[in-house]
Amino acid sequence: MLKNLTTLQKGIYLAFATALISGGANFVNKLSMSAVGQGPYQYTTLKNIVVALVLLLIVLTPKIFQRLRQINKKDWRNLVIIGIVGGSVPFLLFFKGLSMTSAVNASFIHKTLFIWVAIMAIPFLKEKLSRLQIGALGLLVVGNFIFSGFKGFVWGYAETIILVATMLWAVENIIAKITLKNVDAIVLAWARMFFGSIVLVGYLAFSNQLVGMTNFNFSQMGWILLVSVFLLSYVVTWYSALKRAPATVVTSILVIASPITTFLNSGFLTHQLSANKIWGALIIILAVSLFIYFRPKVIAQKQTAYETG
Repeated sequence: MLKNLTTLQKGIYLAFATALISGGANFVNKLSMSAVGQGPYQYTTLKNIVVALVLLLIVLTPKIFQRLRQINKKDWRNLVIIGIVGGSVPFLLFFKGLSMTSAVNASFIHKTLFIWVAIMAIPFLKEKLSRLQIGALGLLVVGNFIFSGFKGFVWGYAETIILVATMLWAVENIIAKITLKNVDAIVLAWARMFFGSIVLVGYLAFSNQLVGMTNFNFSQMGWILLVSVFLLSYVVTWYSALKRAPATVVTSILVIASPITTFLNSGFLTHQLSANKIWGALIIILAVSLFIYFRPKVIAQKQTAYETG
């Protein structure tokens, strides 16, 4: 079935798959963090290391390793940068900010990722948005606002560093989109996790937080492996989608992950679902659908031009 799809269509389907995986991962992560009992920095580092090692085994296979050897210096530099601005520093900033403010504020700021990607994609990736698509992005912001459901918003240091983390992730997406023109998605995913893990381990060593990271029982290791499977699936499908579809499209679709997490949490844990969550989710889904629908031919033309260089 996938063989009959265009590159853009494959990218869109992969983006939706990423959103489903992300929504499920967020739900599982909540359970896993409590079961493992590690701090957020240690927990994130453990996941990244496991995924980096799995991806390393894949990258070292003869077919992919041959492509790895053909990467030029510029792309290697970009891969290292992606590991820093995508796979390490923003995680440290985000979790630090999360410890100082409400989860609602942090979540809403993080959900603005698609806005920053859209702003950066215009000058750096030459992606263009029609007025209707801009309107769809505005509707997406409204949906996020309703879905978050906060009554007030106070800006402070915590919110600032969370915004910086979100913008770093936006920068990562722009650099990744450029790099994916010459580099396999699986190689980029490995670089993000590998170089990111090096930075995270360095930070933990510097801050004396490495103690106890290897003392786990069978149950705790099971949780780590489970969330690592989600993370592995996420990075592979995410970069595969980004290689095939415009960054604005991929990041907009990813917003659907938040309602998925909420519905899973409601169905399996709280058994409650507020009206604002339902309406917000419906608006988010509508906005994403309209964004994709409004300009498919022009998007496809731009994507073809990008791929042919």
